[in-house]
Amino acid sequence: MNKLLTSLCLALAALGPLSTQAAAWPDKPVTIVVPFPPGGSTDTLARAIAPKLQEQLGQTFIVDNKAGATGTIGAGQVKRAAPDGYTLLLSSLGPFVIAPHLIKGMPYDALKDFDLLTVAVQAPNVLVVPAASPLKTVAEVIAAAKKEPGKMTLASSGNGSSDHLTAELFWLQTGTSGTHVPYKGGAPAIQDLLGGQVDASFQNVNAVLQHINAGKLRAIAVTGDKRSAVLPSVPTLVESGVKGVDVYSWQAVAAPKGLPADVKGKLHAALVGALNDAQVKHKLAEIGIEVVANTPEQFAAFQQAEYARWKNVIETRKITAD
Repeated sequence: MNKLLTSLCLALAALGPLSTQAAAWPDKPVTIVVPFPPGGSTDTLARAIAPKLQEQLGQTFIVDNKAGATGTIGAGQVKRAAPDGYTLLLSSLGPFVIAPHLIKGMPYDALKDFDLLTVAVQAPNVLVVPAASPLKTVAEVIAAAKKEPGKMTLASSGNGSSDHLTAELFWLQTGTSGTHVPYKGGAPAIQDLLGGQVDASFQNVNAVLQHINAGKLRAIAVTGDKRSAVLPSVPTLVESGVKGVDVYSWQAVAAPKGLPADVKGKLHAALVGALNDAQVKHKLAEIGIEVVANTPEQFAAFQQAEYARWKNVIETRKITAD
């Protein structure tokens, strides 16, 4: 009996420090690295969930913008951080599944260097044209592109961006061609679209919704597998006769590889809670962003599929980051 009691005490003593460590996290501020400038969709999401994470976990969550090199500078910084739950990456799909195929000398391996936590949100892209454009349907866009190959200009927020690759995929699937006009960010691309300096663009729905509602841009089709709740009268590309261009822009959360299992579980639960907070969910839904909040396993499978898909598009279309 004494031996059993001694063994039990020793076992509890061994577990004690681990239990204390698990219960202690987080005992200091947590940094959410956003690898893009302030004001964009990813930054907006980070600032929406940070206070909700703080409410649940009792610690400050600080949003730190580390922009540059299409998001890979910030992602690389997170990769090098200690895997202790105090540094997180909240990023769009670029650093996770696109940049690895475009940038040489990547500072991280997107498939190996992170503990994936959750795909937080997603939103379809929408094909838009200036209000004065004669184009009103996908069929008309395709006909115009075939009539004068390469003439139609499509703006994007930059080489390798979600909106750029959606255009490339559209051209690939419809057997058409156009001229890609890359900008340094979504804002200047949209500005020139509004001014009629470019013909069309596949923009994130939340980025152009206000201009569509104001009648300054015409929405022709959305790239999701279903119609957008904020644009119910706008058909999908599939409904318009174009298959294989079901594209979502998405944001996800990850941590440096090696996150302790208990911290990972606690963090994932808090993220899901923050994303499903009624106030946050309503705010996102108003601009066409859908909460996903899936599991780490689902995120891993999704990343693999997206990684392979965009690798194929980039190689087939011979896209470069230049």
